Amino acid sequence: MAEVTFQHTVSSPVRFAGIGVHTGAHARVVVLPAPAGVGVVFVRTDICDQDNRVPVSGEAVCKTQLGTVITNAAGVTVATIEHLMAALVMVGVDNALIEIDGPEMPIMDGSALDFVHGLDAAGLTRQGKLRQYIEILDLVEVIEGDKRAALRPADGFEVAFEIAFASRAIGRQAVDLKMDGEAFRRELADCRTFGFLHEVEALRAMGLARGGSMDNAVVIDGDEILNAEGLRRPDEFVRHKALDAIGDLFVLGAPVIGRFEGVLAGHALNNAVVRALLASPHAWRMCTLAPQMAEAV
Repeated sequence: MAEVTFQHTVSSPVRFAGIGVHTGAHARVVVLPAPAGVGVVFVRTDICDQDNRVPVSGEAVCKTQLGTVITNAAGVTVATIEHLMAALVMVGVDNALIEIDGPEMPIMDGSALDFVHGLDAAGLTRQGKLRQYIEILDLVEVIEGDKRAALRPADGFEVAFEIAFASRAIGRQAVDLKMDGEAFRRELADCRTFGFLHEVEALRAMGLARGGSMDNAVVIDGDEILNAEGLRRPDEFVRHKALDAIGDLFVLGAPVIGRFEGVLAGHALNNAVVRALLASPHAWRMCTLAPQMAEAV
């Protein structure tokens, strides 16, 4: 596990390949070491006639329909970054250059597990700068009808999520976890994205879900789960929502010391609370951890 007081990057290149769940386009990805202080920067290697670097930030998020999409000033985008972002922050990667030869991150098996395994196999290199954390000092929340996303002070990083669906395959589920790298590997990393069969045709007409299948998502038809292997966990659905939220928070550029709470929320509300936090300078501060504090977080 990474030492929490210093920044880290990957020790060697990490390669992934697969199809995008929405575009259906095949993409190859290489996660490369980057200098301290750089953060996470995507590079579209298939684009040569304009700026192809897309740094991750809260303001860079341009779309949040069934996934998180970031853009740069030239309009170059990278879609569905949330699962890799969750893996990066929870494995302990602060700085990385991510080369991708297409418009969307590969969905892999629909979870963050392949990303975690790849990053773990590469290992991490400690860098000379202290890791920056975003410490939540005051409640920031966004409410839209019955949906809510909030960040509030806490001693470490916590994530709580609630969902409710009419389908008996899901119903009402909730999870509330103290979160670090080991807890992420144990509790969330293998939990897959999910979707409803009756929505697929409409989504594909909108240019979405073209690469979705039972190889990379839990598919629900009415009250039945169609995947032959069933669920990995009884509450896999809400755990995946918590995974998504962790990835969506890391667009802030640093790990959070605080508690995230999501109720019936998704990528749009997750990014809304990120932007609300950035617009509320009194509610947070950037900090480092003294060595004696490291074991408490």
